[in-house]
Amino acid sequence: MNLDKISEKASRGERLEIDELALLYEKAPQADLMFAANEIRKRKHNDNSVTWQIDRNVNITNVCVAGCSFCNFSCRYSEPEKSFTVTIDEYCKKIEELFDKGGDQLLLQGGLHPKYGLDFYRALFRELKARYPLLKLHALGPPEIAHIARLEKKTARYVLEELMAAGLDSLPGAGAEILSDRVRRQLSPGKPDAKSWLDVMREAHRLNLPTSATMMFGHIETVEERMAHLLAIRDLQDEKPKNAYGFLAFICWPVQSAGTRMASQYDIRPVSSSEYIRMVAISRIALTNVDNIQASWLTVGKNTAQICLYAGANDFGSIMIEENVVSAAGARNRFDADSMRNAITEAGFTPVRRNQKYERNYEL
Repeated sequence: MNLDKISEKASRGERLEIDELALLYEKAPQADLMFAANEIRKRKHNDNSVTWQIDRNVNITNVCVAGCSFCNFSCRYSEPEKSFTVTIDEYCKKIEELFDKGGDQLLLQGGLHPKYGLDFYRALFRELKARYPLLKLHALGPPEIAHIARLEKKTARYVLEELMAAGLDSLPGAGAEILSDRVRRQLSPGKPDAKSWLDVMREAHRLNLPTSATMMFGHIETVEERMAHLLAIRDLQDEKPKNAYGFLAFICWPVQSAGTRMASQYDIRPVSSSEYIRMVAISRIALTNVDNIQASWLTVGKNTAQICLYAGANDFGSIMIEENVVSAAGARNRFDADSMRNAITEAGFTPVRRNQKYERNYEL
């Protein structure tokens, strides 16, 4: 394979396959990789803007049977002294703080609780929407949907339809990690497999439920598995109905492993800023049919995230008023609305607030 020819194809926005992407990622000079990704970004988003959002991340419970070795946050059902479930009164306080800060979306993550089935989540969503009709619920993720479906002996489509009727507005790309069953069996033995993640997202797209896609990298996966993950996202996006939202965005971040079982079991080398920038760039190059690429400032910090805006990223994500899981494994970066806008402006772009559907200039 000729690296120069592959780089030219990338700059033109042509589709690349796994071996081409892997070669480009591993061998292309960083400036060339960033240039190709930035050219694609400019064709998709030519107004020099960078979007951002205000939302709050709330963990419904910390009880989870997935057994992820990279998670310091969860506990087992058999550890009641460590477990919690957020109460309605606690939700109300958090939601009112969210509205006070100008946001209206809750990113609700549930974990795989062995006792919380469809009735629990349906009742929760209905109660929150009854109390706060303007609230948007960006909630759960494919592993939770597959888990609930298994508990209820129902299809993922049925679970999604019921939750949408109860108030679910969009589905996060949570729990993708790396869409390789080899990796998942080692790191997340209790989590649904890669096919289950993709199958849930396929049904969400058929139901026209807005979704996002993610990747957590830098642990035991190979470069080829990273590229296969990207192409699985691209292929599924190709399948979506013509006018469906599908994957509105892709977000990748380096694993945070401080103090985790993973760190004691494997030799985890910290992902460098350069490696992260290359992954953002290759994501933009690979995902020709996904419009928005987000820079994960939470895990890589402001400066690296700003550089990513010249490597294909066009979105800075949310200020994340509350975040627990990644922070428990070492992420310490923080933004408020002013510092988010300032960071985008400092990088040479115009900050434009959006909602989860990427509708711009969004205000309550």
